[in-house]
Amino acid sequence: MSTAIAVESPLSDDVRALVAALNAWALEQTPREFTHHMSVEQMASPDTTVLIARDETGAAIAMGALRRHGDGLGEVKRMFTAPAARGAGLAGRIVDEIDRIARRDGLERLVLETGAVASFAPAWRVYERAGFSRCGAFLDYPVDSPHNIYYEKHFAA
Repeated sequence: MSTAIAVESPLSDDVRALVAALNAWALEQTPREFTHHMSVEQMASPDTTVLIARDETGAAIAMGALRRHGDGLGEVKRMFTAPAARGAGLAGRIVDEIDRIARRDGLERLVLETGAVASFAPAWRVYERAGFSRCGAFLDYPVDSPHNIYYEKHFAA
């Protein structure tokens, strides 16, 4: 399977459908009050870069985003691979590209929040292979949540 990953607007119909699939899947795994979704409109803000993977037919099959918070902090958001495309390394490629953009932009630290149930284990492996390590809550995420796990990655100065 040949895939291309590029920065895109999240406002196209097929990216909206991918976001809807992510939201539906996440709500099956985690109670709503412990999910921290960005809408496609929020994803389209100037502080966020959205990466979309497309297959050889042009279909959107995976995504991830980098949201900049200021003070050198970037957050990985909206990571998702369509079920039929899982296992092809797309999530790792997207995280690597987010890392490259973050470094280019001079960010000092990347953070992310993910789910705590076993169905998120493949994501944990992607993040850990990319050099992230578990950390405590950041920004306004809940500190003692049994439903959320947090990761961070520092860049050398």
